[in-house]
Amino acid sequence: MTVTVDINVLLDVFQQRQPHYAASAQVVSLVSEGKLTGVCPAHGLTTLYYLVRKHATKADAEAAMDRVLRHFQIGNLDAAGWQRARLLAMGDFEDAAVAAVAAVSGSTLVVTRNVADFARSPVPGIAPVDFLSQHAPAF
Repeated sequence: MTVTVDINVLLDVFQQRQPHYAASAQVVSLVSEGKLTGVCPAHGLTTLYYLVRKHATKADAEAAMDRVLRHFQIGNLDAAGWQRARLLAMGDFEDAAVAAVAAVSGSTLVVTRNVADFARSPVPGIAPVDFLSQHAPAF
């Protein structure tokens, strides 16, 4: 199964944000173990680095980047993909870009903590805890 993992889930892990850390870490572990194919939207990489570095150390930010780049596919959009994202009937352009990455990468779900923001996404959103309860037994 291929899923796009929203930046908020990755930040939960690398910043150990409670109470979300446990479920998000389990999703990332499934990707790291090769039991799940995870896609990280390319446009989120700089945000991930910046926020981890801001709240921790440069070494922590570099370790987060290394882990994502080692275990996740990186989902890119070309100009046409960005145009499709812009035209999606979603309230937030960044969420629309994540949805467009999910669509072009063949993801079946977007694992996010902002599920309501993906109500109009071409690829449905699911919270990490719900993803685990519905899909983890298959892994």
